[in-house]
Amino acid sequence: MSISADILRGHTDAIILAQLMNGDSYGYEINKRISQRAGGAYGFKEATLYTAFKRLEQNGMIASYWGDEGPGARRRYYAITQAGMAQLAADRQEWTETKKVLDALIGQKEG
Repeated sequence: MSISADILRGHTDAIILAQLMNGDSYGYEINKRISQRAGGAYGFKEATLYTAFKRLEQNGMIASYWGDEGPGARRRYYAITQAGMAQLAADRQEWTETKKVLDALIGQKEG
């Protein structure tokens, strides 16, 4: 079962920031981990991912640098900043509150 992009659209930045809490990484690897963690039910289109990276970097939530791993194409790595960590904490709190409201509105019927 795949998840509707509409459900997760507003959480793109938080999803990326959460992945970067595990360490610096590059676009393909980040998207691969997101897909794996979602059991293959969700992943970003390349344009969505790189647009989010650009926005996050412009807003000071992440920083990027070129990797130096030897032969082959150079990779651009992304690292979460202190501002990004603070934003992720706020996003997680908002998500907790959102889940409570959604459970109250569309969750299982009580008793």
